Amino acid sequence: MNEALNLPALIKEIGRGARGARDLDRAQAAALFGAMLDGQVEDLQLGAIVLALRVKGESVEELLGFAEALQARTQRLTPPPGPRLVLLPALNGVRKLLNLMPLLAQHLANRGVPVLIHGRSDFGAARGATFELLQALGHPLCAHPAAAEAALAQQRLAVLPTAALAPGLDALMALRPRLGLRNSAHTLVKLLDPAPGRSVRVVAVTHGDFLDRLGQALPRLTAADGGAALLLKGCEGEAYPHPRRPASLQAWQAGQALELAPGEAVEDPLWETAGDPAADAARLRELLAAGPAAWPLRLRDMALTLERLASYS
Repeated sequence: MNEALNLPALIKEIGRGARGARDLDRAQAAALFGAMLDGQVEDLQLGAIVLALRVKGESVEELLGFAEALQARTQRLTPPPGPRLVLLPALNGVRKLLNLMPLLAQHLANRGVPVLIHGRSDFGAARGATFELLQALGHPLCAHPAAAEAALAQQRLAVLPTAALAPGLDALMALRPRLGLRNSAHTLVKLLDPAPGRSVRVVAVTHGDFLDRLGQALPRLTAADGGAALLLKGCEGEAYPHPRRPASLQAWQAGQALELAPGEAVEDPLWETAGDPAADAARLRELLAAGPAAWPLRLRDMALTLERLASYS
């Protein structure tokens, strides 16, 4: 246990339920999450902390403190010269629909925008295997950051396990099968940035309260490092918009909000997964060859917005 932290006192503050709990300040949050990332919190207290935060919900100051601790422990990558590196987390897979995130990534890479996909694959058999789909498209997992840098330089697209960038964060995410619930690490992984000041974070959320809190945190994070970020409501938890639901796109560059045209209400087709990575990969290749005109409107909007964000020097 980290002797510099009074963990029972902190647990008491955050563990009084949704109405009685008190938020930590940014410094407390950074110290606490740093200890969690470093494996310095014993299992009983760790379980209490992650469940207390799950019930209470993370405040904006706590998110900023957690992000500060994470960034101090994140392996850095050097993107190739040119546009900013787009960071696409692959964290949930999809249940029924064709996963269009690899289509978006490959399109950006073909346009010269480097893309790093990172994540985990322990979200269960009910959701499609994103990494298997990427493998079928010719993008296997890189073993380490240096291999990812080489892939980015050669083909502008790399796939890397989150564990290679932030092993402590990956260990916290690995608690999900044991506890049955996500925890703060599943939010913080979307803020992970191995190329601060040279990146575009893509942050996809499902619930409106996360949209509000991250919409307050991301301007401050990008102002601090000169980076860019795109916030949206994801499709079945993945980092691209649902074809028929509002995407709620919000974008920032160095803390400044960008004006984005509101998405139209359209009834684009819903393409279901074939349940087989090879078949889904073949369909994605067809859509890539057809070009954005054949895609759902909201996905086209997202691709254009990411190109715009990546172009800022």
